[in-house]
Amino acid sequence: MKDKFYAYIQNLQDQICAGLEAVDGTTKFREDLWKRPEGGGGRTRVIENGAVFEKGGVNISAVHGKLPDTMQKMFGVGEADFFACGLSLVLHPKNPMVPTVHANWRYFEMYDETGKVINQWFGGGQDLTPYYLFEEDAKHFHQTCKTACDKHSSEFYPKYKKQCDSYFWNAHRNEARGLGGLFFDYCKANEQMSMENWYDFVTEVGNSFLEAYVPIVERRKNLEYSSEQRTWQEIRRGRYVEFNLVHDKGTLFGLKTNGRIESILMSLPPHVQWVYDHHPEAGSEEEKLINVLTNPIDWV
Repeated sequence: MKDKFYAYIQNLQDQICAGLEAVDGTTKFREDLWKRPEGGGGRTRVIENGAVFEKGGVNISAVHGKLPDTMQKMFGVGEADFFACGLSLVLHPKNPMVPTVHANWRYFEMYDETGKVINQWFGGGQDLTPYYLFEEDAKHFHQTCKTACDKHSSEFYPKYKKQCDSYFWNAHRNEARGLGGLFFDYCKANEQMSMENWYDFVTEVGNSFLEAYVPIVERRKNLEYSSEQRTWQEIRRGRYVEFNLVHDKGTLFGLKTNGRIESILMSLPPHVQWVYDHHPEAGSEEEKLINVLTNPIDWV
């Protein structure tokens, strides 16, 4: 399974990067190959200063070795070996009318002293973080997520949509990071789903990413915007940074397992503001967004 899924994310990285380069039209991803001293490595691809994407990354990694002490405590196990691979992407567009997007699909195995697999699971999801609320875009993104889920179980979309709203929640701000999407983790074999079934589901969601995001980018990338709207985008990006550095499990896992720091922190946007005690003007489009972020709604 680990070889099968790693081959899948290698191909998916190629597909997504090609799709995004076509949307941007002016620049290409830079690729860096890296090795982890304890075992494994990855392929980081970053796009910067394009016509559409100010900064973004589409990264894959496959790491293995001894499970660090901090991770042993997190999983409630003793000494063990592990393997983890996944694709993680974040895109920060230049135009504040185009939403930021994040997605991740991953697979994890743990082994006993004989090398036998004692635990394995999939995780992942995709979520949208706009700066201005276009309900048409939110509905499109969520409908694409639902369509992918419904091919495998009618229970998946409502369950994983709710988990996404719960996970991407900036508790210290009492607001969502964005408009959500899907979030699933610890997807293990059970009476209803084998690991092959989970593989089929996770790859279905991964394959839906460009369909979920690219039409939104195409609709919004040429809209005009003001310097005030750009400032609002940078203030909201600050909330994005806060979540990634304070709450995100993926960031924590990368730091605790001695991942490549440039790859881990590629999710951070290049231009961000923290304005003291900032509140949007009453009745404004900015306030409209905040109202949705403090009270997540059902889009489909």
